[in-house]
Amino acid sequence: MNNDSMSDIRSLLIHNAQSKLRTIAFADALDIRVMHAALMLEQEQFAIPLLVGNRQDIVNFANNHKIDISTIEIRDPKESITQEHIDALINSNSSMNSAEEARHFLSNPLYFAGIEAKLGNIHGCIAGNISSTGDVIKAGIKTVGLAEGIQTVSSFFAMIFPEQILFYADCAVVPSPSVEQLCDIAAITAENFKKLCTMDPRVAFLSFSTKGSSTHENAHKVREAFQLFNLKYPTILADGELQFDAAFVPEIANLKAPESPLMGKANVLIFPNLDAGNIAYKISQRLGGARAIGPIIQGLSRPYFDLSRGCCTEDIIDVALICAAL
Repeated sequence: MNNDSMSDIRSLLIHNAQSKLRTIAFADALDIRVMHAALMLEQEQFAIPLLVGNRQDIVNFANNHKIDISTIEIRDPKESITQEHIDALINSNSSMNSAEEARHFLSNPLYFAGIEAKLGNIHGCIAGNISSTGDVIKAGIKTVGLAEGIQTVSSFFAMIFPEQILFYADCAVVPSPSVEQLCDIAAITAENFKKLCTMDPRVAFLSFSTKGSSTHENAHKVREAFQLFNLKYPTILADGELQFDAAFVPEIANLKAPESPLMGKANVLIFPNLDAGNIAYKISQRLGGARAIGPIIQGLSRPYFDLSRGCCTEDIIDVALICAAL
């Protein structure tokens, strides 16, 4: 994907969203940014937005800020909890066996929206513009649960450069991933890259070492993660451990890793830890001029996304477009 990659991927996402017109819940609804995003999603027919929370609070908030949300559905958990919701939450949590306890959790919009997604009443849920990342991920795990074959909840950023799009992972969730977690992160990120970009992923496991140039245990861990990934997903093009220039610059790859199948053309970058991933995305955004969309939470069985509390309305719309596509 090149020649104005942001326009290309956004066009793909918009076409996909408009063709499917999926229902997306916003669990942190008392927010001007969310209400404006919901109105835009409805107006452009990108999605059917649903505001989850106390009905009167949402109506009063909108009125106080002179926002007309009369066309947007509000779903109040306290009016909507059914036995099906209670059973679904209990069945998803072995430690929860009381209907009263389940009802208490379901009164929280984060949990109610998650169970709505699990039951198939909505496609996905977006929160985090008010709630903490920890609270969003906890609710996601307790409601929709982990995706089949995945044991790690992680995140990716879609980094939009003028000439291309790259996925960075993990940049927001797992501080110090194990070999198995790095493998999981790479697998789900590669899958999402293919879904969203309609291109084959080329996965690089990044390190300060290239193909054994260092014997340090940190480099060895990345090497092991690649080997495990290659064993489990042999049809996905990948290599590691690689320094960034060997993964991304063909001329350097030819010198440092001449036998690498990536040939310096990686598009999915797997970082060894949260320090590296978080720093890299911020440098790419602030110095490299990339547009950063994310973090997009991945590894759950249904789309359950966490926004940055510093997000703008446009960021919320972009995340909703990705939610509709996954």
